[in-house]
Formats: sequence, C-alpha cells, structure tokens
Amino acid sequence: MPKTLQTVRTIEAMRQWVSRWRGQGMRSAVVPTMGALHDGHLQLVERGLRIADRVIVTIFVNPTQFAPSEDLDAYPRTEKQDIMKLRAAGAHAVFAPNRLEMYPEGFSAKVSMGGPAKAGLEDAYRPHFFDGVATVVAKLLNAAGCDYAMFGEKDFQQLKVVTAMARDLAIPTIIVGVPTVREADGLAMSSRNAYLTAEERATAPLLHQTLQELAGNIRAGKNIARSCTSARRKLEKAGFRPDYVEARAAETLAPVKSLGETDIRLLAAAWLGKTRLIDNIDV
Repeated sequence: MPKTLQTVRTIEAMRQWVSRWRGQGMRSAVVPTMGALHDGHLQLVERGLRIADRVIVTIFVNPTQFAPSEDLDAYPRTEKQDIMKLRAAGAHAVFAPNRLEMYPEGFSAKVSMGGPAKAGLEDAYRPHFFDGVATVVAKLLNAAGCDYAMFGEKDFQQLKVVTAMARDLAIPTIIVGVPTVREADGLAMSSRNAYLTAEERATAPLLHQTLQELAGNIRAGKNIARSCTSARRKLEKAGFRPDYVEARAAETLAPVKSLGETDIRLLAAAWLGKTRLIDNIDV
C-alpha cells in the first residue's frame, strides 16, 4: 500500500504525476471509473498493479453517456468512501475532475463509433451511450498518457468499443480486459445491484445461471437461435424483462449462426424490477 494517495483535480496535475513516474522509469496504468466503487473496480486496480508500477484511478460521472431520460443526478457519488477503498487497494493517485475540467465552455468534439458500437446490443437501447463513452475515454487516455488502461469484461461491448477506438485513433495506451468479478452466487458485481430489493437480489443470479445453461446447450450442438429464445423465455418466467439474449462473435460482436464459426460470447441484458442487469460469458 502506498504511504499516500494523491488526489488531483486537473488534467495538468494528472499529466505531471504520470510524467514524473515515466521519468523514473516506471510504467503506469489508468483505471477509468464513474465512482461508486465495488470489488470489481478494485480488481481492476489489482490487475493494474500486476502489470504496472503505478496506478491512477479516474472518478468522473460522465454526462455525455446519459440520455435525457436517464437521471444523471441520481447516479451514486461516494468519492470519500471510494478514495478510502483505493488507498487500501494500493492505488497511487486519483483523478477526480469536475464537469468543467473535462468539458470546458465551448467544448465541441465528439468521437462517433461504428463497428462494435453498432452491434444491436446495448446500442439498440442506449444509442447515445458509446459515443459518450468513447469521447470521455479518448480524452482520459490522451490526458493521462499511461501505458495501460484497465476495463472490466462485464461491460463487454464497451470493452470492444474502447479497444477499437484506441486502435483506430492510434492511441498508444494498451487496453487490458479484466474478467468479470462475481458474488458468491454468480451475480456479476455492479453498482446497480444496490438498487435490487431483497427478493430481486435472490432472483438476480438466475441471469448468470441461464447464460451458463445456454452455453452448455450451444456446446452440445443445439441450434443457437432456438437456444437463445429458450433462455429468454426462462428469464421471463422468472420475472425478468429481457432486452436481449444473444450469441455473438467474441471479437466483432457480429451475429453467429453455428458453433465453430468463431469464438462465441453470450451477452444478455434484462430488467429485474427497476434495475437493469447485464452479463456475458464465453462459450
């Protein structure tokens, strides 16, 4: 654990820290977050510490990835608790800017993504989302100039979008995907899990269980489309309202029809009460 955890509020201060580390021959990793940290985020820090000498975590609730219908103000903001967790986890610095630091008056740039951002998954329900993510992540990566950036596989489409964005814009930061961290019953860790009622929390692990069953059916040679439909119906019977249950090519997120075409990723999003859960697994 570092003796101190630096908290910086400006891009210039973040650059100075990363530059100082680089001047000392150290490699650095950045972990972009919107705060409300849980053990999944801390695993990103832990993985960053394995491959880099210094880790900086960003905390910024990015307004450009929220639609007008989504309540930006309701997103949990727990900076004091987050910083305590990051100090215990061994992070070296926190970049926690305000909105004007990231989007000053007159800001007019936007990264518009195609490819995996137009796969008909999350983008079908949140069409604004990935352009907002790509814009803020591009700015963070350029501002920090770290060697690595850590992203969780739970948001698998986002991981693919960020990877494509960094590649296409020739951003030298290496994007590192970190496996999903789960509760003991299999539920993927998420800040949104706090919104589940006790009854919903007991039902929520069925999302992961259904994906595991679906993967087994596909490996057994069952028809992919029919298996996905059956999985969706199982979730509906349990009280979920699925947005999608899909089998996609793991790299491109293109639809797949049969086992053996390519590596397959199963992705699902479903509402349980007022909470929208997402998950994905490899086949």
